[in-house]
Formats: sequence, structure tokens, C-alpha cells
Amino acid sequence: MILTKIDWIILAIFFLIVVTIGWIASKTAGKNTSEFFLGGRGMPWWLLGVSMVACTFSADTPNLVTGMVRENGVAKNWAWWAFLITGMVTVFIYAKLWRRSNVLTDLEFYEKRYGGKPAAFLRGFRSIYLGLFFNVLIMGTVTLAAIKIGAIMFGLEPLTTVLIASVCVVLYAGLGGLKGVIWADFFQYSIAMAGAVYAAFVAMSQPEIINIGGMQGMLSKLGDTVNFLPDFSDPSIYVPLLIIPIAVQWWSVWYPGAEPGGGGYIAQRMLAAKNEKNAIGATLLFNFAHYALRPWPWIIVALASMIIYPDLASIKTEFPNIDPTYLKDDIAYPVMLSKLKPGWLGLVVASLIAAYMSTIGTHLNWGSSYIVNDFYKRFITKDASEKELVLMGRISTLILMILAAVVALFFLNNATQAFNILLLSGAGSGAIYLLRWFWWRINAWTEIVAMIGATVVAIVLVFFVDDASVTTKILDGFTMKLVMAVTITSIIWVVITLVTRPENNKTLREFYKLTHPGGPGWKRVIKDAEKDGEIINKEDLGKPWEMPIQILLVFIGCIVIYSSLFAIGNFVYGETLYGFILLGIVVIGTYFLFKSFNKLRAN
Repeated sequence: MILTKIDWIILAIFFLIVVTIGWIASKTAGKNTSEFFLGGRGMPWWLLGVSMVACTFSADTPNLVTGMVRENGVAKNWAWWAFLITGMVTVFIYAKLWRRSNVLTDLEFYEKRYGGKPAAFLRGFRSIYLGLFFNVLIMGTVTLAAIKIGAIMFGLEPLTTVLIASVCVVLYAGLGGLKGVIWADFFQYSIAMAGAVYAAFVAMSQPEIINIGGMQGMLSKLGDTVNFLPDFSDPSIYVPLLIIPIAVQWWSVWYPGAEPGGGGYIAQRMLAAKNEKNAIGATLLFNFAHYALRPWPWIIVALASMIIYPDLASIKTEFPNIDPTYLKDDIAYPVMLSKLKPGWLGLVVASLIAAYMSTIGTHLNWGSSYIVNDFYKRFITKDASEKELVLMGRISTLILMILAAVVALFFLNNATQAFNILLLSGAGSGAIYLLRWFWWRINAWTEIVAMIGATVVAIVLVFFVDDASVTTKILDGFTMKLVMAVTITSIIWVVITLVTRPENNKTLREFYKLTHPGGPGWKRVIKDAEKDGEIINKEDLGKPWEMPIQILLVFIGCIVIYSSLFAIGNFVYGETLYGFILLGIVVIGTYFLFKSFNKLRAN
């Protein structure tokens, strides 16, 4: 495709604004690590919420959704829609706990909750495991999407795309720290959503779609592919697509951006909030925008692609120069973008760059926060100055980008592949991140063994167990592997928890006084403290435990956002009656949600 003069002007303005944001933010970002990694802990809810949703709107997300729809229909999206439950639990239960912890990173939490050498090892090891391995793999998948888009739309070589895509984001993330990333996210998300909506409009304007009757003709021709829910007459379809994600996946799997109990860059945003209320508001806005607003433009493009390019052979015919390594269903999204007309191309290209940069910028800052705060400062140079730590943050930002480029260029070929690896690597450990706040018996060895066990199980299942060998009449090979990983890892960590010593009383009491989680899971610790003449639950005395109302809010929140998601879907499909019924549920649910929310104790 050829960019016209107006396209280049749009792109130039876009890059100028992003770099300017980083330059302005750099004036305060270099003061100390709190400024560089948490924006001074003074960020408002609306800005943090938009930043959260921007960094999960990456260049590979439309590709991933397109691949899912083409492979298993719209209902396949339950593989990530189910994580809304995790999101609502984070909003109403864990957001304020994270803000109370007052840590710089979520890994620093380990030496608040646990004690001794095991806690230090856990913090140090996970700083490398997550900050490098997981983080680089995620950035690699995003960069892979950029490579595919560059190849399809402009015929660029992979290395050329990587160089063009990464230089600007390293500049503003390295200069401006989290504050620069967040303000850039706010600008970039607007561009990214505008581009996604326009891409859907262009897809529906293609002659192949118009000739079969537009939206209604497309829906009729695609049949069950367009259904929001899987076919309930066939357990082999609805169990892996819906039941397993809702019943098992959301609480048992650690996945970046949807960690049970919050974590990673979501925790980083909550820790950067002005106070507990802003932390809650930010995560609520994020979940609404992430699950209800964003999916439909991508789904529309995916469905249209199934009419225009019904199989991979048809894509190969039109684009014969595509590297066979990259010829997967997820490439259909950038293929559809090739339909864009000159003049609008600059906007959509800017939107894709924005999606890429917002995600990469977040992961660079988040990953470098682990490397600097939880590894370098904790284990290498404990007396490092703030200036030295900020410099290390900028150096690690550059190194992470280089590693991500290497992974994308030499080790990955499709988005679904990386998604599956990440799911299995965290399978079975998710429940720990929910329980560690509310059950005193969880200890550092629980997490160490779960982390090692989950990794070993994932390696065995991915590289030594063929999907066909574990496929059953109901569960496909990957879903069966997920269930196996969850079961094995869960058994391992529960047994280890019960046979190892609990944390010492001082550590447990200090953690309770810091976060005040409440509940029966801390009753023994509270009673032991009272026997020693120490009252550690002063803030909770005479007040009911908030968990019942928090669970109610989680339930209502899920209803509101799922109803919003499918209300929009019904309007898109032309089913206005169902759309308005669901919209009514959204209005009523939202009223009760905010009415009940005011009963929570949050500063």
C-alpha cells in the first residue's frame, strides 16, 4: 500500500505528539523511582482506567480475536471474556488492598506478606521470571503482530518493521516513565479506537459484503459462527468454549492483565492512584471499556474476512509473498486493512502504531520496575541513589525492547500460540493470589512450589504431550491440558502449604495492620495477638466484614458489563429489541452497583 502526503502528515503529527508527551513527563520522571515507576502516586481514576485499557489494546489483540473468530466462531472469545470475573473481583475486593499496601511494585508485596530468605528468593526470582521471561514473551507477541501488519500493508521486512516500531516507544517510555506512558496511553487509545471503528466500517463496505445483503446477509451465511454463546446441544463445543473458562479458568490461571486478585501492570496502576477510591474507579472503568466497548469492531472485521477470505489459501492467492511461517488465521486482520483507501490510511496506520506503542510502553516500564526495584536495588546495589536507579530503569527499558524483538523475529509465528503458552504457564497458581490476602496459612513456599510446579507441568504438556493423546469426546487437547495443569499444580501447592511452617507471627501481624483484609481466615492471628496484649484489628472493631457486599458487587458488575457487551452485539446484528432489553438491565444494574458501592469503606 502507498501512503499519500496527507497520510504522512497524520503520522508525523502523531509521532510528534507522543514524543512531546515523553519529553514533558521526563522533567519530573527523573526525580526518583516513585515518579518514574508510579507517576508520584497521584494519578486520577479516569486517566489510570484509560491507560489500563490502552495497554491491553495492543497491535496483536485484533489479530488474536480475528484468529479466534475464524477458528471457532464468536463464542471462542469466552476464552478471554471469562476473565471479566477476575476483573470484577479485583475492582471490588483487591484494588483497595493493593493501594493500602503502599508498595512500589506488586513483587515488593512478597516481603510484606512473607518473611525470611524464601520471601526474598520469591521476590528476586519472579522479578526475572516475570520482568524478563513473561514480559518479553508478551512484547514479542505484540511485535509479531506489528511484523505481520508491516508485511501485509507495506511489504516491509520483519527487521525493518521492528526498528521503525520500537525506536519511538523506547524514547518516550525511557524519558517519561509511567507518567509519560499513561498520558501517551490516553492520546493513543483515542486514536486506536477511532482506527478500529473505521476499519470495521470499511470491512462492511466491501463489494463481497454488500452483494450478499450487508450485515444480515453476512450473518445468515455464516450461521452459528456469529452466535455469542456456543451450541448447547454439543458438550464438546460448549464445555471447552464456555464452561471451562467460567468455572475454572478465571480463578485458576495467572494471565498478564487478568491476574486473579490483580497484579503486574494492573497493580502498578492501582498503586499509582491518588487513593483507594481512585484505584477502584480506575479498575472499574478498565473492565467496562476492555470487555464491553472494544471487541465489536474487531469481531465485525473478523466476520467480514470469513466472507472475503474463507480460507488461508484465498489469502495466499492475493498475497503470494507472505512468509508461510506467518500464514495463520490471525493474519486476516491486517489483510482486511489492506482494503483501506488512500487518505484514511494514515489514521488507521496511526491507530495500529498507537495500539502497539501503548502496550509496549506499559510493558517496558512495568518490566523495568521489576528489574530495578525488585532485583537491582534489592540484591545488587542496596544503597543505590535514586538517580542511579532511574538510569538503570532507562537502560533496562532498552534491553527489554531488544529481547522482545529477538523473540518476535525468531521464535513466534502466531498470536494464539503465545496465548496458549501463557495460559498453561500460569495454570493452577491463580487461587493463591486470591487466598494469600485472606488466609494466614499461605506462605512463601506455597508460591515458590506453585511457580516451579506450574512451569514444569506447562513444559511437559506443551513439548512432550501431544494434544491428540489427551483429547476426549468433550474436551479438546489444549483444554484438557489446561484442566490437567490446574489440577496437578493446585494439589501440589495445597499439600506444600499444609506441611510447611506458616509465616512468623510478627510478619503476619504487620501485614494485617498494613492492609486490614478482615475475615475468618485471619481469626487465629488476631486471637494470638490479643493473647500477647496486641490489638491488630483496631480499624475493624465493631464493623461487619465487607466480603458479602463485595461479592454482591462482583456479581452485579459482571451482569452489567456482560449485558453491555451483548447489548452492543445485538445492536450491531440488528436485533434492536434484545439490545434495548439488555440496555435496560445495564441501567438498573448500574444504579444498584453505585448505590451499593457507597457502602464500601474506601479512602
